[in-house]
Amino acid sequence: MQRILSLGATMRNYRLWFSMLALLSTPIYAENSTATVTAKVPSVSEKMLANGFKVLVKEDHRAPIAVVQVWYRIGTSYEHEGITGLSHALEHMMFKGTKARKSGEFEVVLSRIGAENNAFTSQDFTAYYEVLAAQHVETALELESDRMRNLVLDKEEFKKEIEVVKEERRMRTDDNPNAVMREQFNAVAYLNNPYRSPVIGWMEDLDNMNLDDLKDWYRKWYAPNNATLVVAGDVDPEKIFALAEKYFGKYQSVALPEVKPRTEIPQIGLREIVIKAPAKVERILMGFKTPGFISAKQGKVEPWEPYALDVLANILDGGSSARFAKHLVRGKEVAAGASAGFMAYGRMPEMFIVSGVPATGVSLADLRKALLNEIEVMKTTLVTPEELERVKAQVLAAEIYQRDSVQHIATTIGALESTGLGWPLMEAYQDEILAITAEQVQQVAKKYLNEDQMTVARLAPQSLSAGEKK
Repeated sequence: MQRILSLGATMRNYRLWFSMLALLSTPIYAENSTATVTAKVPSVSEKMLANGFKVLVKEDHRAPIAVVQVWYRIGTSYEHEGITGLSHALEHMMFKGTKARKSGEFEVVLSRIGAENNAFTSQDFTAYYEVLAAQHVETALELESDRMRNLVLDKEEFKKEIEVVKEERRMRTDDNPNAVMREQFNAVAYLNNPYRSPVIGWMEDLDNMNLDDLKDWYRKWYAPNNATLVVAGDVDPEKIFALAEKYFGKYQSVALPEVKPRTEIPQIGLREIVIKAPAKVERILMGFKTPGFISAKQGKVEPWEPYALDVLANILDGGSSARFAKHLVRGKEVAAGASAGFMAYGRMPEMFIVSGVPATGVSLADLRKALLNEIEVMKTTLVTPEELERVKAQVLAAEIYQRDSVQHIATTIGALESTGLGWPLMEAYQDEILAITAEQVQQVAKKYLNEDQMTVARLAPQSLSAGEKK
């Protein structure tokens, strides 16, 4: 079974990610906007069991299906040097046997009822899910409950599975110049923030990982008071609460390890790195240290600042009418592609990312200058009402489209809960975005998108023969 390496691998471009379903069950109106829509999203039913296990249920009775997800607040950002990749390796082992079931039986039971199941690991959490007919929800809950505390970590199984993880790393990272670039970029951009480590782990750490490491990690973190159950679809909340009590309420809470703060120290100057790897085209990646939504929740920045940064990212790169596409790809034709994204939903602050590939005959230095010029314009000139209108209309359009995905809704709820932001953020998001002004966009551009908080990575293509020799 193919595992998803991380949520970041599939959703790391956070532009308007949460806006896709972040609408209140009230009419939406944007000031100076013609975009009006009434969105009715069922509220989330919530219950906390006595052992600290949180249960969240989102009703959606349009189709007789349901999504069951169990989220553990453990990921790469909880790991220390020497054990990177441990959370992801344990995710692989969670599909092996338990005290009640042999290895492989988990998938057999689910396949018989036509269920889809998988898992993913990110910097901040590990999640397991099933998509199935609503009538089989209890089966999924029983299986998830079983492996929460009864996993059998077998030495021979681990020996085989860690080789699978290593091959996954070779395939997804080591043989992918863009992935290598991003991995090394993170390691340079962050000094003491644990986001500097790759989700899959450094190869040396994988080489030295042992079964006792996994047993210790499983014992410490896979507990009811470190987990959240999210069920979305054609279900009744009270019935789900009763089933959660039946299958998960029997477990005792555990004393979780203390999580030390690892706040990134202030950056005091430009950082640059050149990555030489087999590749066909040059690429540039620039990141600016910015606050996240967690910063606003903790009162460290103005509440509107993350929303303004999100709008800023979409003005630069939010479709064919955005500035990068309009000015750099089609206008000056200096870029074959250019993007911007605001990473803001982690349990710690992250970055505002800008990247680009130069057009044929254009130097990387010229592309870098053009990208930074577009950012400078954001600092000196207010964005137009038309641009704000476009971004705000995208919020509404994206929500209408994404509201059809029960799995997307469940994933958003689980991710927000697991990073400490809380699921209500998805219901507040749209109003906050629609309230952002041109002046606020300019303020965050001036405050955060400057050289002293910037890290630059440049991919310098090498011939394949040079890469093989290395």
